[in-house]
Amino acid sequence: MTRDLLECVEVETGPDPQKSVLWLHGLGASGHDFEPILPYLGLPKGSAVRFVFPHAPEIPVTLNMGMVMPAWYDIAELNLERGHDMEGIQRSHSQVLDLIGRERERGVASEDLVLAGFSQGGAIALYTALRFCEPLAGCLALSTYLVGEEGLADARSEANRDLPIFEAHGRFDPMVPMERGLHCRDRLAELGYTPLWREYPMQHEVCMEEIQDIGVWLTEVLGLSA
Repeated sequence: MTRDLLECVEVETGPDPQKSVLWLHGLGASGHDFEPILPYLGLPKGSAVRFVFPHAPEIPVTLNMGMVMPAWYDIAELNLERGHDMEGIQRSHSQVLDLIGRERERGVASEDLVLAGFSQGGAIALYTALRFCEPLAGCLALSTYLVGEEGLADARSEANRDLPIFEAHGRFDPMVPMERGLHCRDRLAELGYTPLWREYPMQHEVCMEEIQDIGVWLTEVLGLSA
């Protein structure tokens, strides 16, 4: 393998996993951000899943006065409806494709791989999943919003027209207002997808009820059993 891959935190829930979850953190966080929730997902005992948590590259973020921090793309303004950094989004998209390729080389079929992400990471996970050329097990989009909406109708992959999507949001989210999540849900529905929508009484975070719901969904889409 000659390509440079993002550094990742990896956790395997059992030996020789044939199923993977590639989970992207939010702005300013790291691959360790969601590692602690794994025991609370309630996955069936004996199931073997590889969780891959990549570290985003460190780049200057305009909205944060140009401070360098882990980010999947630049953010220039608070209004998340416009001004998306498509160059940065495309760069991260390519890096995620490389990580998917590594999972394929490890013997994980695309149908056994879930793309997941929170906030910025969720935007990249959804952007990539909708365009991926082979069917995926699903996409987990947490407290996030739609980027690359213009042209999506033409850019989306036929292979993932029936992609299982779990979309969750906090009702009191001050960072990514829930209206952005609702817009994402409704736009996907207009395009023929059937996202499973969940909302929780929280801010820009995850809660235990949500974590448990994620575990149930992962168990289903990955076909896990003890």
